[in-house]
Amino acid sequence: MYGGDETNGVVVDCGSSTTRAGYAGEDTPEALFPSVVGFSTADAEGQARPETSNKRQKTSATIPSTRKLRAGNAQLDYRHEGFEVEPVFQYGNFTSIEAVEALWEHAWRDRLRVNIEEHPVMMAEPVFQTKAAREQLLEALFETHKAPAAFMAKSAVLASYAMGRQTSLMVDAGHNGTVVAAVHDGFVLKHSITQSCIGGSALSQCMLKSVEAKNISVKPRFAFKRQETSPGHFEVQDVGLKGLTDSFCKFHVQQIAADIKESIGRVSDLPFSASENANIPTVNYELPDGNEIQIGPERFNVPEVLLQPSLLQSTFAGVVDTAAAQGASPASLLDVIQDSISRSDVDVRRELYNSILLTGGCSLFATLRDRLERELADAAPQTAKVKVTSPANATERRFAVWIGGSILASLGSFQQMWMSKKEYEEHGAALMHRKAP
Repeated sequence: MYGGDETNGVVVDCGSSTTRAGYAGEDTPEALFPSVVGFSTADAEGQARPETSNKRQKTSATIPSTRKLRAGNAQLDYRHEGFEVEPVFQYGNFTSIEAVEALWEHAWRDRLRVNIEEHPVMMAEPVFQTKAAREQLLEALFETHKAPAAFMAKSAVLASYAMGRQTSLMVDAGHNGTVVAAVHDGFVLKHSITQSCIGGSALSQCMLKSVEAKNISVKPRFAFKRQETSPGHFEVQDVGLKGLTDSFCKFHVQQIAADIKESIGRVSDLPFSASENANIPTVNYELPDGNEIQIGPERFNVPEVLLQPSLLQSTFAGVVDTAAAQGASPASLLDVIQDSISRSDVDVRRELYNSILLTGGCSLFATLRDRLERELADAAPQTAKVKVTSPANATERRFAVWIGGSILASLGSFQQMWMSKKEYEEHGAALMHRKAP
């Protein structure tokens, strides 16, 4: 055990879209940054420097391990030639331990500015993370980063704690997909876990496809400059994509598509058909280059994919091919929730129907909770009372997992649960499977 009633713990939640880090006991995380890493192609042994043509540079997906990985907004927010960007997580699994460590180091060295050798670390983990992956993370934390103590908790359990529940059905509509898991008395029922590849990333791709179908080019902020021609009048000048990699440009275009989706997207009160609502009033969105675009049925049709995945075979064909290849199939929120409940023990199903907790970035769409509750009530057994709950504000919905970790790590009764460096040296990383099944 780590000892003491209070510790200045650090809580880290590396999500598929955003990494959140901060101090135990705080209401919100101190550090927020994308869960991606970048590296200069010149850093990698045998890689040539960017060509001087006006085309985006294409590089091999397999880069030697000599590359220096960088994380954080400071590396991503400016025009960075010859810079590749890679996601750290693909459908719940990390791409490499080095990439995860780059996120950690940026969190506590550059953002929190702490010596992690003096702080126990609470780490959130996906509900389906393997034991081998869990042990690999712990080994890196203790061996490389010299943390004095650590604890790993399932994301669904932490989100449930954040909402004051010991038993619930957690619906995490996140970036790389939607994961549903039953939590009973503070433990995840592993056989109840279901998932869909439809999440924020897929919806952003759908929105981008809708915009590009209007013959509108979405330009990253570094692809142009605005020149004032007269007081109050500006001219946009294209500066090209010379020396920029495909992955760097794609990352920034996806960020713009995500902002369009989040700014104007809305879930319809009833099942939505774009063809029947072609004349729906439009809303304007100003792109970074100053061009205004008009968004009509798309603002409802894109979020509708969460509830009608058949749109991916028609309107948005091809969007989730990569996701499906990773083993996660497209399924509606209604289907993954009902599937999870049906996999759970019969004696807890009624309680799960009455304790459905909706979190994650996609839960921010207006009226999604109400629409989901109505459709579940229609599909559920007559004896079940359906109740879908979401945190009251957007911050709590987005950060529910981190907030749960902050609460847990700050409890005096929890302090004996830490796995200390000494225990790690005596028993190995496998001890965590007994401390936190």
